[in-house]
This record gives sequence, structure tokens and C-alpha cells, in this order.
Amino acid sequence: MEDRTEDLLGFLLQVSSVEPTHISSLKVHPPPPPSREHRCHPPPPSPPPPPPMEKRDEQQLAGSSSSVMCQLVSPEGDHLGAALYLPQNVGPPQLQEIVNHLLHNEDKLPYAFYIGDEELSVQLGAYMQQKNANVEVTLRIVYQPQAVFRIRPVNRCSATIAGHTEAVLSVSFSPDGRCLASGSGDTTVRFWDLNTQTPLFTCKGHKNWVLCIAWSPDGNHLVSGSKSGELILWDPKTGKQLGTPLTGHRKWITSVSWEPVHLQAPCRRFVSASKDGDARIWDITTRKCVIALTGHTNSVTCVKWGGDGLIYTGSEDCSIKVWETSQGKLVKTLQGHGHWVNSLALSTEYVLRTGAYDHTGKTYSTADEMKEAALARYKKMRGNAPERLVSGSDDFTMFLWEPTISKQPKARMTGHQKLVNHVYFSPDGQWLASASFDKSVKLWNGITGKFVAAFRGHVADVYQISWSADSRLLLSGSKDSTLKVASGGKDRVLKLWMN
Repeated sequence: MEDRTEDLLGFLLQVSSVEPTHISSLKVHPPPPPSREHRCHPPPPSPPPPPPMEKRDEQQLAGSSSSVMCQLVSPEGDHLGAALYLPQNVGPPQLQEIVNHLLHNEDKLPYAFYIGDEELSVQLGAYMQQKNANVEVTLRIVYQPQAVFRIRPVNRCSATIAGHTEAVLSVSFSPDGRCLASGSGDTTVRFWDLNTQTPLFTCKGHKNWVLCIAWSPDGNHLVSGSKSGELILWDPKTGKQLGTPLTGHRKWITSVSWEPVHLQAPCRRFVSASKDGDARIWDITTRKCVIALTGHTNSVTCVKWGGDGLIYTGSEDCSIKVWETSQGKLVKTLQGHGHWVNSLALSTEYVLRTGAYDHTGKTYSTADEMKEAALARYKKMRGNAPERLVSGSDDFTMFLWEPTISKQPKARMTGHQKLVNHVYFSPDGQWLASASFDKSVKLWNGITGKFVAAFRGHVADVYQISWSADSRLLLSGSKDSTLKVASGGKDRVLKLWMN
């Protein structure tokens, strides 16, 4: 610890223009011997004797008052080394250097810093003065990794792509972000080229509204579910229907989710949820339902296939069920909601949806290569923490769960005045957003479930929310017809928004 502190002291002198006046547990080494050519000269005079004990205490106290005792903490709550005295003129840029140094990051990564739930945007001294904080209490600073790229805010609609003749009910980006698919009340699925902002294919085959669509994480397939209860597979490269519709559900499809590519490559299984109260696992190779997940006593409203291989289903019977996927056995039931479960979200959802694809645009020649890259992304995003699940309900509340650890919720989140329609984790898993019919969007800490902020810009029900890929921008769509990013509505067109 002493060697590490000494090493950090030298580093602090590089990142700060003010020398720290007091660092605990320092070890003083003697100066190196003089070089041969200087040995003929007399040695320098001895240093003056140390001041009396009282004087030294005063100097130490004065030094402490010009620095701040800080403890750097990871988002999971792990301490990054021992607490340190840092100069008061240290701010986020210097803290970023310190964290990269202590973590031995070869490539410097961007970090944001939080004290409580408030982001630190000024120097430590200014913060202490603003908050009238006690300098004798250790300042707990949470460092959070940020995306190495930055999405710029939208400020104009760059294209309006007409084509659908009825309301657009669902949209989804391809895992590599180059293509967009949409499902409509006109019973068609359409593919759109985002580079040229033009339609690619119009896919006909459904007999009723297309309620939900989902890309396979390897980008090779798209599945769509309709109000008739049928599912159709499409080839995004040609727009052709792959085989006959998959049938088995007795009522309309409410949600679809693919098995993560880091568990199976190429992707061949997906799960569908239905108003009929069942969820079904399908194999696209055999084109059959291989497992029926039965147990809910009412409609299954949402389904997620998790990164650990478990499937989560939310239902109007007020419960969430957890299933294993080899035989379809029920693992556990999560209970606590007093009304319908409307929405589920996973902390790892972004990397599960995009698989091996990231902001670099790298492509993969083999399925094994893609699987390996996807697994590395998943492990990096998840870290040592368990995969988290959040549920939003008609009872106005949300629950934060760690299903692999406990059947009991980690946190109960209250504050909405009407039903919670949609919940969604930021891509980095650090934040959680909720959309409600109370016209508000609320922001929560994605790890603890603690309330952070409320956004009240809408004047009608908020239907859905979406995050930018860098987790810095939150977007919402409302009944009041205000901004939706790459979404559709009753105007039957898709709007693409760019900076």
C-alpha cells in the first residue's frame, strides 16, 4: 500500500498544478548517492531540525485544510484502493487520469464522477464550498465508465419516409445499425436503408396487424408477430419470407425475444409471448415450437431472453416467471406487483440485442468469431455484478430484481401517479428510465433503484422511451405527438432524426 501511495503521489503531481500538502502513509526514501564527478565537492549542508511537535501539528492541519480526503468507488460499490488526500483544484479531468492510472488502463477511458446522485462537474474545492461540506468526512466519489464515442443531440428531421398505409406499430434497428425494420397496421413489414434513407423491401404475408418485430442478434433474420397469433421469419438481405408462418399461439403476439448470440451462433431460437397466456420457444432450423412455457394464468405481456440463458416472462396475472431453456422448467416466480406487469427490461439488453456489433463497425467472417466477440462484450458490460431485471406495472410501481440471487426484489421504485407503460435500461446499465401515463418520464439509478430525476415535458401519456447508444441521451414518445427517434405513429410515416 505504501509503494502504491508513493507512486500515486508522483502521479498526482503530474495531473494537478497544486501539490498535495498531506498524503497519508508516505514512506521517505534517502536521496540517491552523488555521481562520480561530483564526489570531490563537499556534501550539502544538513537540513534544519524539525520544528517542535506543536508546530508540526499546525502545519499538518494547514495542509489537510487545502486538500480533500476522497474514496474512489466503482458503480458496484467496490473501493478503488485506499482513501486519498486530493488537492482542492482536482476536477473531473484529473480524476479521470487518476482512475485510468489506478486501473492500469492502457487505453485511456472516459469516466463520469458522482457524489451521491449528483454528477461532479467542478473542482473538489468548489464542490465542498457549494455544499458547505465537512472536510473531515471522507468524500465518496463513484466513477462510472462512459462510452468512448459520443452521440450528438438531434435537432432536425432529416427524412420522412412514406410507404405504410396504416399506423406504424413497431420499429427496430438491425444489430449493426445499418438497417431499420418496421411493422404496421397495413399487415406489412418493411425494411429501410438508413444510409440512403430509402425503402428496401415491402414484405407481405401477415393477415392482420404486425404488432412486434425483432432482429436476431447476428443480423441474419427478422421475426414478426401479428394480431392473428402467427409468426413469420424474413431474410433481411432479400426481403423474402422464410417458409410458412409459425403457428401455435391462440391469440395475438405481444412480444418476441431472441436467444443471445454469445450463447448460440448462428442464432436459431427465439421466444414469443402471447395474449393466450403462454410463451413458446421456436427453432428456426426445424421450424417448430420446441418448448411451450405454460404456467401463467393470464396474458403474457412481455418476454426477455437473458444473457445467462434464462427467460423472463411478465403477465397480467401480476407475476414474473423465470424459466430455464433446455427443458422449459420453471425456475422461480417473482411476486410483488399488485396489478398487471406491463414491461420488463434487462440491464444487459443493449449488448444482447446488438451481439458482436459495436460503434467500430467491425464485421465478422464466421459464426464462431461473432460468438466470441459477443461473449467478450457481454462479460465486459456485466462485470462481476449479476444481470438485473426491472418490471413496470399497472400498480404505478417498478421493482428491481437480481433473479439469479434472490426471489425478493432489490428495490421497490415508487413515484409515478399512473400506470408504468415502459421501462428501459441505458446501454451501459447504469441508468433506468420509466415512461408513464402520468405524462412523465422518470430516471433512476440502474444499480440501486434510487430515484434521480423526473422529466415533465409531455402533455399527454408517455408510451415509450429509448436511449442513445452512448447512454447520454434519453428520448421519449408520447400521445402528444412530440419527438420520437426513428419511430412511427398514426401519421403512417417513419421520421429519421439527425443532428
